[in-house]
Amino acid sequence: MAHAEAGGSLAVPNVQALAETYNRSDEQIPGRYIRDEEAAEEVIVDHDISSAIPIIDVNKLLDPQSSKEECAKLGSACKHWGFFQGKNVNSYKLVVINHGVPNEVICNFRNDITEFFKQPLEAKMAYSMIPGNLQGYGQHFVVSENQKLDWADLFGLVLRPIDSRDMRFWPSHPPSFRNSVDRYSSEAAKLVSCLLKFLAVDMGVEPESFLEIFRGQPQSMRMTYYPPCKQASKVVGLSPHTDRMGLTLLLQANDVQGLQIRKDGKWVAINALDGAFIVNVGDTLEILSNGRYKSIEHRAMVHPTRERMSAALFHAVYLDATVGPLPELVKNDGEARYSSISFVDFRKRFFASKLDGRSNLESLKS
Repeated sequence: MAHAEAGGSLAVPNVQALAETYNRSDEQIPGRYIRDEEAAEEVIVDHDISSAIPIIDVNKLLDPQSSKEECAKLGSACKHWGFFQGKNVNSYKLVVINHGVPNEVICNFRNDITEFFKQPLEAKMAYSMIPGNLQGYGQHFVVSENQKLDWADLFGLVLRPIDSRDMRFWPSHPPSFRNSVDRYSSEAAKLVSCLLKFLAVDMGVEPESFLEIFRGQPQSMRMTYYPPCKQASKVVGLSPHTDRMGLTLLLQANDVQGLQIRKDGKWVAINALDGAFIVNVGDTLEILSNGRYKSIEHRAMVHPTRERMSAALFHAVYLDATVGPLPELVKNDGEARYSSISFVDFRKRFFASKLDGRSNLESLKS
């Protein structure tokens, strides 16, 4: 039986091409994509519950009159939900430069994601992942030849630090792609720095020392294309998992919903606000916070007739950091609730296994 290399993934068929074939025929989709057990789980689509997702206004975080209250709301969102939505990108006023993420940046980025995935398969395959590397076009987390597969194609890039970029995987078409991604990456990094600063305040740790753990602002991106599937009730777009990083910023590239989070043991369908980032806590931040903040388990489902596209930006600690509970919090809590591990080893563990809920994070509990 073949296994993926550490830091790599086994090659699997292109799902977009599969979808074009099977959606036009009466054939059943291949058995490796059928996920009856997971797809049959109860999903809460109650609008009132979805609307209860905390909405954080960065303007209020930065306003001395409302900062304390909004910071407490931010901390509560991370403790009880594990994620929140950032209100209207035009209202994001960021530290130092004090301006919002321009609509132009968001629109150009969305357009270029769409244009990339619209290209013929041969053009996209020019940026295919290579063994031992998770950048490029293809699939992640495929570690054996008999595991069930997701109904999606992925395209991953390392964005920051800038000198870590491997331009072999940066498409030259559409022509504006590289500039759009660069501008989007820069604006997102400013926003995340702002959020991390206020999370430090909420935890009662020194903001500068906390931000030092994220020095260089390591950032990677995963763009995902979920083709429509006429048997949508039998497949899963992205398996249940938590994110390994500190904070994730998710942007939907079109208006097709599909994100679900596990809340109190049940799946809750999330309707993303137009013009908003969805932000979620990752495994690293849960560990650093000694369990105060929760890394939320989530998954993506697909639509029977419409494609869905999204882009997730992952923000990590610096490469040589140790991932472990912050000493100040351990002292306050009287115990470390997680083992400490180098970020390099932490990352290897994450990518050497298939997506499987919170299993990787739970294995690090003391």
